Amino acid sequence: MKDKKIFELEYVLKTSPKVLDNVLFTQSGLADWFCDDVNIKDDIYSFEWDGYIEQARLLSLKKGQAIKWQWIEDEEEGIDTYFGFRYHIDPLTNAVILTISGSAAEEDIKEAKALWEQHVSDLRRLIGA
Repeated sequence: MKDKKIFELEYVLKTSPKVLDNVLFTQSGLADWFCDDVNIKDDIYSFEWDGYIEQARLLSLKKGQAIKWQWIEDEEEGIDTYFGFRYHIDPLTNAVILTISGSAAEEDIKEAKALWEQHVSDLRRLIGA
């Protein structure tokens, strides 16, 4: 069993909460930027990338605020990790501050962060932020 560390990345997005809610909290929204396809059954999300499917259990969902999952593989191995998104509105600028939480083994954190950077680039393109 590999130990994993939680890391956070923060992004300023010039968009509305309504637009962000759609891309973070809906099946079709997630498939537009995070993965190729996603299927949801009960609290299990099946994310697909290039024909590879990875499943995650929904841990918490607060529409308009945050969503958090745990990879089933980590759950089965007893690794206490999660990944997810949360956001808030900066009161001074009215910009949306998106925080992404991820986890990776120490030696894989740089690569994991680079992957999230690519996902956020896709997200920005999608929402015009």
